Amino acid sequence: MAGAAAESGRELFPGSRDPSAPRLAYGYGQGSLRELRAREFSRLAGTVYLDHAGATLFSQSQLESFTSDLMENTYGNPHSQNISSKLTHDTVEQVRYRILAHFHTTAEDYTVIFTAGSTAALKLVAEAFPWVSQGPESSGSRFCYLTDSHTSVVGMRNVTMAINVISTPVRPEDLWSAEERGASASNPDCQLPHLFCYPAQSNFSGVRYPLSWIEEVKSGRLRPVSTPGKWFVLLDAASYVSTSPLDLSAHQADFVPISFYKIFGFPTGLGALLVHNRAAPLLRKTYFGGGTASAYLAGEDFYIPRQSVAQRFEDGTISFLDVIALKHGFDTLERLTGGMENIKQHTFTLAQYTYVALSSLQYPNGAPVVRIYSDSEFSSPEVQGPIINFNVLDDKGNIIGYSQAGHVCGDNMDLIDGQPTGSVRISFGYMSTLDDAQAFLRFIIDTRLHSSGDWPVPQAHADTGETGAPSADSQADVTPAVMGRHSLSPQEDALTGSRVWNNSSTVNAVPVAPPVCDVARTQPTPSEKAAGVLEGALGPHVVTNLYLYPIKSCAAFEVTRWPVGNQGLLYDRSWMVVNHNGVCLSQKQEPRLCLIQPFIDLRQRIMVIKAKGMEPIEVPLEENSERTQIRQSRVCADRVSTYDCGEKISSWLSTFFGRPCHLIKQSSNSQRNAKKKHGKDQLPGTMATLSLVNEAQYLLINTSSILELHRQLNTSDENGKDELFSVKDLSLRFRANIIINGKRAFEEEKWDEISIGSLRFQVLGPCHRCQMICIDQQTGQRNQHVFQKLSESRETKVNFGMYLMHTSLDLSSPCFLSVGSQVLPVLKENVEGHDLPASEKHQDVTS
Repeated sequence: MAGAAAESGRELFPGSRDPSAPRLAYGYGQGSLRELRAREFSRLAGTVYLDHAGATLFSQSQLESFTSDLMENTYGNPHSQNISSKLTHDTVEQVRYRILAHFHTTAEDYTVIFTAGSTAALKLVAEAFPWVSQGPESSGSRFCYLTDSHTSVVGMRNVTMAINVISTPVRPEDLWSAEERGASASNPDCQLPHLFCYPAQSNFSGVRYPLSWIEEVKSGRLRPVSTPGKWFVLLDAASYVSTSPLDLSAHQADFVPISFYKIFGFPTGLGALLVHNRAAPLLRKTYFGGGTASAYLAGEDFYIPRQSVAQRFEDGTISFLDVIALKHGFDTLERLTGGMENIKQHTFTLAQYTYVALSSLQYPNGAPVVRIYSDSEFSSPEVQGPIINFNVLDDKGNIIGYSQAGHVCGDNMDLIDGQPTGSVRISFGYMSTLDDAQAFLRFIIDTRLHSSGDWPVPQAHADTGETGAPSADSQADVTPAVMGRHSLSPQEDALTGSRVWNNSSTVNAVPVAPPVCDVARTQPTPSEKAAGVLEGALGPHVVTNLYLYPIKSCAAFEVTRWPVGNQGLLYDRSWMVVNHNGVCLSQKQEPRLCLIQPFIDLRQRIMVIKAKGMEPIEVPLEENSERTQIRQSRVCADRVSTYDCGEKISSWLSTFFGRPCHLIKQSSNSQRNAKKKHGKDQLPGTMATLSLVNEAQYLLINTSSILELHRQLNTSDENGKDELFSVKDLSLRFRANIIINGKRAFEEEKWDEISIGSLRFQVLGPCHRCQMICIDQQTGQRNQHVFQKLSESRETKVNFGMYLMHTSLDLSSPCFLSVGSQVLPVLKENVEGHDLPASEKHQDVTS
């Protein structure tokens, strides 16, 4: 990225009023800010826009990227159940992760609730906070807010007033002095909930209040009022995050409302409430609307809310297209600027320059031209944001009314008894330039000092790359006609292989690995389970084929012998292809995924990927931990940590599919725990983990079941037309890891456990099939007949194949699965022996 790869920016001023203060940057590195303005904000030509605290501006490429996304994808209502709806749901969840990553936190700590803006987020907290009303038996909760808070925060007091909860405004100076005094005595046993709200950055003056207040208030070291109880903190971050990074891992407020148009300019009317998960269970929900109810009855008082916090509080269908637009906003902002730290430096540099120049302007009699409302004196971006609030004065020190904001915006009541009813605010955004600041200063000089050229605007002393600004070699140090008290100097691996692929179609084991290990017996034997082992020591069940699918939804990689890891076959579903929004692609959206053929070479520790018409490409099996950037992705409602495999493979996939794609891999330190399913209890001392699979570590199918379905499919249909499907074709459609030569069709559905060699597996239950089995894995063509026939023949859910999970696994020595290994099934306890043929009644045999 241009901004991130280059230096953080050019220094705008060679010196600083405080020599110890850090030097600040103007611009975003090597790229010209003037070029950025011309390319991304050409509509600003001839316009000086200085209301970024009200709403910043969207870039052209952000809008183009979002529009292209909408033109290329079909997004349905996320509450529906279809492919388009799932794409929307998954994309929205990816955006939630992106938001949390932007604020340096994860879903472990925070939940993102989308709202209609920061005001709606504040209203949600006011209505859902667990207030305790004042009464005979309780002093009640307290709602405290900083007097420098936004109108929407102050408005929360009307909600608390209605339920007899006391509201207390707290002046900043009172909190500063309380901080200096230290903590007063408190009652640690009192759990009465109180809420303190304050802005990270004042909307009025841009002053920034300490983020350290969050922990001080929560811990009791700093109390807004001397009332015992447990304090929660709401940090109003809407203004602050528009131009600065916020690290919620370091400053863990309970509630953080934000508005996205303050950051990106688009979309408007969309915000979020970031709720710390420790506080989320305390929120009380009264109203429920579309999407928030898991179940309800209209005729009686019965209602079950959705499980997740976000689903419970996002009434109705969220503005999902606007949510999707956020991803393009984050991408564009990062690409253009290199990140929020650069934006903080750039915008403050402009604000500091403007503040110093503006506060230095004087009339010939020495009277100041403006009165600026700020206590920070713009000493650093830690205490001041890029906002300047002021009133213009005449040469006698009287405020000149601006006829804009009074008691009601738009009236003419700008002064009452000589006092202003409002003030003027200017603010800078990431695309603001020195030209904007100087145009504003020139306006003040020309209108108040009546000089249309006699008194030039103060200039910067650096090579800014901007026309009209002097170079670093310039010796001119031009100042306004009268300089006041300020100067003009405001201040960034190790497993060896058991198989090697080649260009031929044969698959052979290479005997370079140790023999199959003996797994320690830690589970009950079949006799201890009072269940039967089908057939004896040399029964008919044998592994006939082994497959792994290195890239989720891509072609199978067939092996004859392969290592077993703690998540299944080594490297099975370790990678997945995602779209430009980071959403996993499956064959339901992109059938041509089955034409991508991965081959793993354990000796060279690479995966080679092939596809027709494409040159083969190599991908390392493991990440480079020093350069890898971990990000959050989503698989079957689970959060997984992944990393991008690089631009080279991304370009390869994008060329093949004709749209932007990335290859991502599950991070080696990511642990995705298997859910307890099908009534199976987790075994003592074990915790099954998953790769990027949907349900379980392994999927097993029975050749006899395939043959039965093959027979049904190859019978004539109503029109007498034969539709021929080979057994091989059908087997590949079901994308199993282990194929066995069973004796009876669907007998595997009566098994409780199986042993393959020395490895033991728990049978979790059947695989519920979807439309993916309609896709020919050799061609990518769809045919619904397989799904329809399976549905007719099973007369239940469309089940085919059984999920398996390790019951125990000792990885102290290498373990392998091999073709030809004996499979010993154990019947379910509720399956009666007399229901089976005599030859299949159980024998109490151990494997």
